[in-house]
Amino acid sequence: MSGTSTPLVFDGTSAAVLPGARVAIAVARWNESVTRRLLAGALHRCTAVGIGSVDVAWVPGSFELPLAADRLAATGRYAAVLCLGAIIKGDTSHDHHIATAAAAGIEAAGRHHGLPVIFGVLTCDTLAQAMMRAGGDAADDYAGNKGAECAAAAIEMAGLLEAIRRGGAA
Repeated sequence: MSGTSTPLVFDGTSAAVLPGARVAIAVARWNESVTRRLLAGALHRCTAVGIGSVDVAWVPGSFELPLAADRLAATGRYAAVLCLGAIIKGDTSHDHHIATAAAAGIEAAGRHHGLPVIFGVLTCDTLAQAMMRAGGDAADDYAGNKGAECAAAAIEMAGLLEAIRRGGAA
């Protein structure tokens, strides 16, 4: 067809990380043996791709992540906010209610601020499952670490939003 234009392609994976980009990570203390490993994976990934600085905010549990994420995003200082937590099923449905509220609040913070606010909350049946998703025995190289994967998603989304803002590849 003549007269058709080539569409713009927006792809965060090809967008260069902006010099001095900052990322915030909100981390739940509940199930800290898991969340510290998620945080280590996220920090490793951020460092590996050259993120300028990372600020960490500790909160009591996953239910508190949305408020912290909202406040961090509201500062305008960050290219992305990651939320890391671990919810492990117990004998009641409490875990379901916490996970639902956390997911909805984290998603709302991202939409409200137009910023990547990434849901990195594990929802597992057992502590063993959570530890595997926090890197398992491969924690030294962060293979399978969902914290590292969430950092990668945050960086890609920040690059994508910057590419869209610029009107093409960043």
